[in-house]
Amino acid sequence: MCQFKTRALQISRKCSFNSQFTKCSLCKGKNRSLLTHFVCRYLVEQMKMLQAKNIHKNYGTVQVLRGVDIEIQKGEIVSIVGPSGSGKSTLLHIMGTLDKPDKGEVSLHQTTLTKLEGKALAAFRNKHIGFIFQFHHLLPEFSAIENVCIPGRMSSKNKTEVKRRAEELLVILCLKYLLQNKPNQMSGGEQQRVAVARALIHSPDIVFADEPTGNLDTANARELHQLFFDLRNQFSQTFLIVTHNEELAQLSDRRLTMYD
Repeated sequence: MCQFKTRALQISRKCSFNSQFTKCSLCKGKNRSLLTHFVCRYLVEQMKMLQAKNIHKNYGTVQVLRGVDIEIQKGEIVSIVGPSGSGKSTLLHIMGTLDKPDKGEVSLHQTTLTKLEGKALAAFRNKHIGFIFQFHHLLPEFSAIENVCIPGRMSSKNKTEVKRRAEELLVILCLKYLLQNKPNQMSGGEQQRVAVARALIHSPDIVFADEPTGNLDTANARELHQLFFDLRNQFSQTFLIVTHNEELAQLSDRRLTMYD
């Protein structure tokens, strides 16, 4: 096992590097262990998907975020919990490029998001980031499949390909039977699953979810929790979730607490 600590996170991964390097004349004894060490460190660095460093945010005289650091690895499901007013949603919105920090830097796959502006920022967000909110924000005049296609139609992708992808996602999310249904013809859980499909239409690197089960009953909330893990297992989808739901937080790979 190769074990490294990246800040508070300890990453353990099974390694086959020893067998791969056995035949190398430069990799004998301690040298082989050292090479294994550096190769594994390199892979851990490559797994870092999203990083925020020294994030500060004030609203007037109210200091909301004071030097927050966070790293998210590819394929992780991370929950941020804490009392209301502790800055959870503010941090999520900054990392998702919906807001700007007063100080600090956010990067996704080595692209510094806090330096992007205007159309370049909007295009990057649409391609690489998905969002799920407490309220589904589906457009009432459009069907389920039309709502899912909206982000695709804002890009240069082929409309036929976007529609095919939307149908595929709705089938995966067990919503094939309501492709043409409008939001007022769906239950709360169905509406939120349509919102999940919309967030996934571009196969984003990461999905930000702000209280995604806050408007659902217990049964639908549990179904949505399971859906997140199914998507991670099937597509290696990464999620960063702000939640007050302790059940979801405890199921996550990491549970980060914000306070003061």
